[in-house]
Amino acid sequence: MRRPVDSLFGRLALLFVGVLLISHVAWFALMRLERSQMQARYAVEEATFLVDAVRQHVARSPDQPLPSRVQLVEPTSSDVPVNGEETPQPLRRFADDVRDRMPPGTDVRVGPPGRPPTLWVRSPADSRWIVVPVQPIRIMRPLDRLVPWFVIIFSAALIAALVAAWQLQQPLRSLALAVTRFGRGLPVPPVPERGPRELRLLTLGFNQMVREVERTGNDRAVMLAGVAHDLKTPLARLRLRAEMMDDAKMRDGVVRDVDSMTHIVDQFLVFAHDGADRSEPVEVDEQCERVVRSYRAVAGDAAALQTRLEAGPGFRLPAATLERVLSNLLDNAQAYGAPPVVIETARAPGGFMLTVRDHGGGIAAQDLINASRPFVRLDPARGGNGHSGLGLAIVERLVRRAGGASEIGNDPAGGLCVRMTFPLDVVQRKAVEAAHAW
Repeated sequence: MRRPVDSLFGRLALLFVGVLLISHVAWFALMRLERSQMQARYAVEEATFLVDAVRQHVARSPDQPLPSRVQLVEPTSSDVPVNGEETPQPLRRFADDVRDRMPPGTDVRVGPPGRPPTLWVRSPADSRWIVVPVQPIRIMRPLDRLVPWFVIIFSAALIAALVAAWQLQQPLRSLALAVTRFGRGLPVPPVPERGPRELRLLTLGFNQMVREVERTGNDRAVMLAGVAHDLKTPLARLRLRAEMMDDAKMRDGVVRDVDSMTHIVDQFLVFAHDGADRSEPVEVDEQCERVVRSYRAVAGDAAALQTRLEAGPGFRLPAATLERVLSNLLDNAQAYGAPPVVIETARAPGGFMLTVRDHGGGIAAQDLINASRPFVRLDPARGGNGHSGLGLAIVERLVRRAGGASEIGNDPAGGLCVRMTFPLDVVQRKAVEAAHAW
């Protein structure tokens, strides 16, 4: 099951969401704290300035009236407030800050609640209380009024971050898909070189590697095809001369050797052929029945080959590809396995399966990884009898070229099992392409 967080875009999106959320929350908290502190400092400076101005006014012009909101109250007046525990903590902190700006011994109190905010100040040198208005210390705006702005700013930043992450992820996704196709042996078109400089260099290196591998594969295919083609004529002449030998025993031995060499040359030609199969698609079940009948006619043992064909008429593959796959697998099973050899087809939810298995000794677990490599013979004694180590490699290449995938393993009941799967959409597309070609 694919998880969104496993992708590069998912992890970048999660990272951006976390970073933006933390930064925005921290910024809003810092903004609220700084605004509160600035408001408190301004209120303290304003109150201190007013008290000093009243003192200077009283000292210089005692007969002049004071502003309407400024008062001088006798110490014995009943209006003098008494601050206690009921005074809110912000107001007490405000009074302490003003006291710190006043001469030592100054008494600072806050006016009674329910009236316009006032500050009562009396220093040891003052004969009366100086009452001045103060800027109210407003409580910060409620969060419910800040949340919409927070959501708007956060959403805009998040959208911009996700767009940037998507633009960074797209070139990497294209490169990852190309690497997957290259690993499966499928044709890989050049990947566009875009994105950051390091990513462009990586894409450039991958494109160059693909071109070099294709050039090397083409050179190898041309060499194999050329050698195999040049050998066919001498082998035909050698077989003709062997047929004219007088010694029957020697003639039969030479003919068998020539036939083995001819089979190897044919395998080389099949392996070197890298073009698409343009043969007409046929129903796999019917073609398997025809192949089995032809093998039974040669071997004469009906029990040696068994079929369990349940895929139905929708399972169609190019005739040449299917013929080569079955012939290679059946030859391999008859040469190294044990009867009965079973051919099975089935339809799975996502496509079709074609399976060929025998009941021999199978392949050692440590050798399974090398079973489909070209020119690899797991048993050195298998080098004779026209075997070149290309049978399973040809099968894997043909299946991959047809859009499927092959899996080689040992069957739990014993013997080697080659299971080939073909996605439903690939089978349908290949059939349509072949129909148009015809």
